[in-house]
Amino acid sequence: MLPRSSSPAPLFAFDNTYVRDLPDYGARWQPEAASKPRFAALNRSLAHALGLDEERLAGDEGLAVFSGQVVPPGAEPFAQAYAGHQFGGFSPRLGDGRAVLLGEVIDRAGQRRDLAFKGSGRTPFSRNGDGKCALGPALREYIIGEAMHALGIPTTRVLAVVATGDMVRRERALPGAVLTRVAASHLRVGTFEFFAAHRGPDWVKKLADYAIARHDPALIDQDDRYAGLLDAVCRRQAELVARWLGVGFIHGVMNTDNMTLSGETIDYGPCAFMEAYDPATVFSSIDTHGRYAYGNQADIAQWNLARFAETLLPLIDPDQKQAVERATARIVAFPAELDAAWLRVMRQKLGLPENTASATVDRRLIDDFLDLLHRHQCDLTLAFHALTETAAGNPHAFSRVFAANDAEAAAWRTAWEGQRDPALLDAMRRANPWLIARNHQVEAALEAATERFDLAPTERLVAALRAPFTLDPALARYAEPAPAEVTAAYRTFCGT
Repeated sequence: MLPRSSSPAPLFAFDNTYVRDLPDYGARWQPEAASKPRFAALNRSLAHALGLDEERLAGDEGLAVFSGQVVPPGAEPFAQAYAGHQFGGFSPRLGDGRAVLLGEVIDRAGQRRDLAFKGSGRTPFSRNGDGKCALGPALREYIIGEAMHALGIPTTRVLAVVATGDMVRRERALPGAVLTRVAASHLRVGTFEFFAAHRGPDWVKKLADYAIARHDPALIDQDDRYAGLLDAVCRRQAELVARWLGVGFIHGVMNTDNMTLSGETIDYGPCAFMEAYDPATVFSSIDTHGRYAYGNQADIAQWNLARFAETLLPLIDPDQKQAVERATARIVAFPAELDAAWLRVMRQKLGLPENTASATVDRRLIDDFLDLLHRHQCDLTLAFHALTETAAGNPHAFSRVFAANDAEAAAWRTAWEGQRDPALLDAMRRANPWLIARNHQVEAALEAATERFDLAPTERLVAALRAPFTLDPALARYAEPAPAEVTAAYRTFCGT
């Protein structure tokens, strides 16, 4: 009898369908090795969900992998090709300029997940970039991804952040990092744009068949499966953007290369959470005309989906006129679909029953409340949480938002009390967070990490954000908005 091997099992059970099925849709590429790596973050809860050995990941073995020093068995590093409309202008060749897809694993729920590096060095798609990532943006993606996941919003997440020991040059020299991102896939609208622009319908068809098999397998045997794919992607994006709007999230860079087919939020560069309600809110330093303002996100989602539909036209119908008419009808229907998803979100936040007969009345109630918040410059998160407390019987909660002698607010409250369903209190509690990732708290954590490699503020913030619906007086400082003058001057950056 042969002796058993004492070698440990591989860290990851890779099954890499993208590289296997689409080997020409990018380039095999090796990540660069960090010179002096050390952990900045390890997401143990995500590691557990992926079915990985947390202790091995936390040790030297995991550090060597997450820093690019060792390519683990079964990994097939691959830089994916994609294009994208950036602020409305088409960039025909983007791709993974500072990222590589390490491989795919199946998580404990049976779902396929990408593991990808970001900041791991130059690739064939880097153009003039250095392929690196600074520590601050890497930790921002970790913080916001965990916040969004806890809020129940589909999102990519960060498994690990490793400080490389090297400096990267931006406006000034900053400590570098590599993050490991986990995603349902990295298929983007921009992926389809690249192959439609450079390769043609046969390549798009192969990509679409892969996307269907991965995200919409029920469509595989349907004759109309490419129109079905467009429909499925539209539905997922309607739900996603509606959820963003419900918590005041502003993506900040809704380019087509940052819209996933899976319906997950991706790329937490210049993102931010709105505090005082104002649909015109913009934080991104490069969004000088407010293209991606909070209140424009629904329209931009439709615009992006129209670009996706254009890539599928030859597949939807061989008759170009028929293809355009069918795709146009689907895109034209998107605003009503997103509006319906938004109404569901807002009804949950206000404790209103799902009743199509009352849609007009409900919408007026919602719009009136948002108008009150706008005119009074009220914090969106705290205002909706105050409604939850009011519904739970707290006599002082409403007056924390509006003055007791505010006649308009009092009239609105009377109307709301007449429409809300007391049986939906638990639904309100699940819809109205007490904590969001407050911008000034995120910045304070990132400054501590970047300037002093003090990671405790980041971990404390992430721990708080993982329970956003639980009121904990000990965490009250994380719930407070920044001073108005701080928010007025706040700007976010892409982190590239």
